Amino acid sequence: MPNVVVVGTQWGDEGKGKVVDLLTEHADLIVRFQGGNNAGHTLRVGEEQYILHIVPSGILYEDKSCLVGNGVVIDPLVLLQEIRGLKERGIDIHTRRLGISARAHMIMPYHRALDAAREQAKGDTKIGTTGRGIGPCYEDKAGRRGIRFIDFVDEQRFLSVYRSNLEEKRKILTQVLGSDLPVEEPGELDALLASARELAPYLADVSVEIKEALGMKKNVLFEGAQGTQLDIDHGTYPYVTSSNPVAGSVCTGAGIGPKHIHFVLGIVKAYATRVGGGAFPTELTDAVGDHLQSQGAEFGATTGRKRRCGWQDLVVLRDAVRLNGLQGLAVTKLDVLSGLDTIRVCTSYECKGKKLDSMPPSLEMVEQCRPVYEDHAGWKEDIGEVREFSDLPDAAKKYLRRIEELAGTPISLISVGASRDQTITLQNPFSI
Repeated sequence: MPNVVVVGTQWGDEGKGKVVDLLTEHADLIVRFQGGNNAGHTLRVGEEQYILHIVPSGILYEDKSCLVGNGVVIDPLVLLQEIRGLKERGIDIHTRRLGISARAHMIMPYHRALDAAREQAKGDTKIGTTGRGIGPCYEDKAGRRGIRFIDFVDEQRFLSVYRSNLEEKRKILTQVLGSDLPVEEPGELDALLASARELAPYLADVSVEIKEALGMKKNVLFEGAQGTQLDIDHGTYPYVTSSNPVAGSVCTGAGIGPKHIHFVLGIVKAYATRVGGGAFPTELTDAVGDHLQSQGAEFGATTGRKRRCGWQDLVVLRDAVRLNGLQGLAVTKLDVLSGLDTIRVCTSYECKGKKLDSMPPSLEMVEQCRPVYEDHAGWKEDIGEVREFSDLPDAAKKYLRRIEELAGTPISLISVGASRDQTITLQNPFSI
């Protein structure tokens, strides 16, 4: 039975939630392997819309099991709010369906305070983080002073580490960052202790559970967050996230060997978007950019911030193909391009007279890059009801085939709207 990894190929927000939701029908187990609640997956089922931040997208199916791996950092109060919200909407979550890795690290209030204080201190050079404490939590994990879920649900152990960290963070905030932000609000510790008791039943050894599922020949779907260009090692550093969204992170973030990965599907928006600071070579600040932002409802699911919009960038996409070993692409929001007279595709960069086919590692060089464009005819038709590739406008088909050619990777899925059924399936990754 094949196991599938879903990753973002751009700067996140590519529509991974919808694709994971679609593929979940063919999976038995869905595993989130990295990131935190700085990411949000928006899913639309019928007239209902769900925004998930930590819980895997497969939770909307009654007969599926969902796991959150050790590579994820978890704000317990946010997770609890998310679980309660799903229950209120009739999603019956219980320990059989949702498990949280005992080794996952927990985001504390002092992480959020540090995140906010550092962004304030940077002024105009701020990264543009969501302020959720993700980066500081990963710092504590690497610094071996983090609080794992197994520690969090052990009250005595938790309080010992928490109080030790609290004093350290207070000194950093006041003496280093010159901030008056509190490391702990009144009542927060009591809320954390209460959340630990409520979340304790979800404690799981995720790696072992995945192994058992594989032994029973079950299909496993691995769900990533953010996108390849936000990878802390391979993205547009330092304007990146604090984890590795690339496919290889599945092994460390979920606890499996690489031989168990059978298909890697890259999600790519039909154009490009980015939230926060950092270089964005194909960014549009004109009427076309406004069209993409408006028609695509390009607002962050977590922050509500407007997303910066631009033309499709094949330099970025080819990087994602190489870094993730992509075997298929899922193109989302193709419908947003309807109505444009001309659609441009960036095929390479020009920098100081040289042609570049991959993203340079130097931020300064990226900022000097100028996109080299190829123009394609647009289409006027509304494609929201199209369910077969052959029924797409000729211009749309030519655009998609050119993306395949330039990326060197076949298209598996095409999304022409937000709903589950607004999808054209060319290849089901679970049928390989």
